[in-house]
Amino acid sequence: MAYVFDKGTVEQKNFMASEKFVSFSRQVDDTSYAVKTDAFGHKVIPAGTIYPTNDAKAEGVTINEVDVTHGPQMVGVIVEGYLFGQRLPVAPTAEAITALKKITFTDTDAAAVSQA
Repeated sequence: MAYVFDKGTVEQKNFMASEKFVSFSRQVDDTSYAVKTDAFGHKVIPAGTIYPTNDAKAEGVTINEVDVTHGPQMVGVIVEGYLFGQRLPVAPTAEAITALKKITFTDTDAAAVSQA
């Protein structure tokens, strides 16, 4: 007899506006502002997170979701390309959009949020 259980559902919107992009590897850990705890207690940073912070210090956008439950992990960070800002887990702030000089958000006006 096999034991079967629901492992959950993953939902991720495609935030890429073009197939061409440039990314570099960066290390993330559980101290990131974007860490979320899933239903199984895993600490994850969602794909499409502004890295390292969603402000004037922004360097790029994470490509994949990464699990940092058991320590720091490597993740691809898009530094150049075309993205849909409104499809990111959290819309980029106006400061982040300005800092990400080589990333074009195709829906910039609608995506920018002011940081309070």
